[in-house]
Amino acid sequence: MAQASKLSDGAGQGANLKRSRIAIYLQLAALFRSRITSGHWAVGSRIPNIDELAEEFGVARGTIRQAFDALEEEGLVERLRAKGSFVNWTSIIKAHEGSDITALESTPNAVLPDVLRDGGTAAPAYRRFRRLHRRDGEPHLLGTSYLDERLYEMLAPERFQREPLLRLLQETAAQSLGPAHQVLTITTADVETAAHLEIAVNAPIALMRRAVLSKDGELIYASEGRYRGDRVRLEIDLR
Repeated sequence: MAQASKLSDGAGQGANLKRSRIAIYLQLAALFRSRITSGHWAVGSRIPNIDELAEEFGVARGTIRQAFDALEEEGLVERLRAKGSFVNWTSIIKAHEGSDITALESTPNAVLPDVLRDGGTAAPAYRRFRRLHRRDGEPHLLGTSYLDERLYEMLAPERFQREPLLRLLQETAAQSLGPAHQVLTITTADVETAAHLEIAVNAPIALMRRAVLSKDGELIYASEGRYRGDRVRLEIDLR
């Protein structure tokens, strides 16, 4: 697997770490979470090793280990003996477990928007899903997803009414999954989004775009999730 690219902000960040009253390892854990959620450290990629990160941030190797201990407990990374640490795909596919899902749309032969064409070649056909996720009765995510129609046809249609799509993607394409990428940005709710999420128009929301390619370079899954701003924590969820 390709090594995740090293960012150039380490020197400045290292100086800032020592100015805060928050423990340095907790600051680093938060920064590393941000690199994962932003896609700088892609799912499945090898994270720079402890020596590299200790040099980048000017801290002791033990401090880096403490930061990774925190991330490993959350399931965001997996450490393999003699191979290093990797961003954990399993934590991404579990992100929506426990949500109550309402299927709003399932449309065959949908056109994939240009904004979600994140590299790779297009699949022959996509099925478009729109789904509303609730937790404790409160809507928190309005998602629009595009799944390779061939994968959709491998499972019973009713499963796509109630189960998280990433889990179904893992089930149908586990052996052929290639690179995965996601980008998180902050924006505001339009009229339709506000109505579904039960928030005010122009209220802050988190916009998460994800793309998953096959090992052959086909874009088999792409999604755009709109999360209520008051229900988002960068420490979790993606993919």
